[in-house]
Amino acid sequence: PMNCPFHVLIYRSRTRSYKQLPIRLSELGTVYRFERSGTVHGLLRARGLTQDDSHIFCRRDQVVDEMVEVIDFLRELYGIFGLGPDRVRFSTKPDDAVGAPELWDLAEAAIPEALEKAGIDYEVDPGDGSFYGPKIDIDVRDAIGRYWQLCTVQVDFQLPEFFDIEYTDEHGQRVRPVMIHRALYGAIERFTGVLVEHFAGAFPTWLAPVQVVAIPIADRHMAYASEVISKLVAAGVRAEVDDSDDTMGAKIRRNQMQKVPYMLIVGDAEATAGTVSIRPRSGKERRDVAVQEFVSTVSDEIAAKRLELSY
Repeated sequence: PMNCPFHVLIYRSRTRSYKQLPIRLSELGTVYRFERSGTVHGLLRARGLTQDDSHIFCRRDQVVDEMVEVIDFLRELYGIFGLGPDRVRFSTKPDDAVGAPELWDLAEAAIPEALEKAGIDYEVDPGDGSFYGPKIDIDVRDAIGRYWQLCTVQVDFQLPEFFDIEYTDEHGQRVRPVMIHRALYGAIERFTGVLVEHFAGAFPTWLAPVQVVAIPIADRHMAYASEVISKLVAAGVRAEVDDSDDTMGAKIRRNQMQKVPYMLIVGDAEATAGTVSIRPRSGKERRDVAVQEFVSTVSDEIAAKRLELSY
């Protein structure tokens, strides 16, 4: 089951006034779906998922502005990851729709108005809306050009009728609110899977599980490598020393395959001068970089959530 009924119960827990609207409720809720055999696809399509489920209860005159704010929110969120949106679809009334036709007309009029007000180009997907309301579907492209659906935003005049929820307007009359269903990530698992595909595993530094690896040329350089890593860790960088028994070449190849953003090669020259040789996963090696300079540069890169490497 979805989380919609539970947010409705929260709304119904007390008398509501028009002055309180919009009311925005959100949670990370678990959802389970009986996906058929053969359709399950790793993180991208799972039977159990975690949804960033949100519902906005608002007046009819607030619907378009609330939709525009949701669109602005998703633009900002997706921009952090360098994602689209690459395709926006307006899905209209399906054959199995429920509810009064006039309410569907109101809902279907609100979505194009909001998209146009937000300056979003879209295409119409006839008959692909939810049974209780039309929706906006946001698709993004991965590294090889495939589309994946993530965000969904739905305008719903029907569930307020079914659950008999109301608010008191400025004239003291009982009025139905409008529900906007919003899931910006869609599902955390799918979003994570799409990020892996989008970056082809080469995450920007701020998102990489391991951001920096120090590779000592010989065992005698292990202490200096640990000293460098300690400074990075103290600055909040996810860094570690590759202290395996492999050769230096094997260590470099392994960390290159794991797409670690930065490898720091340290030997006698670096230990004596207090520097590092930076080998990014892409680009040319840089030698004789002061440790503190590297720590400051990478810390700034991570804090700014830059998508490109600084070196």
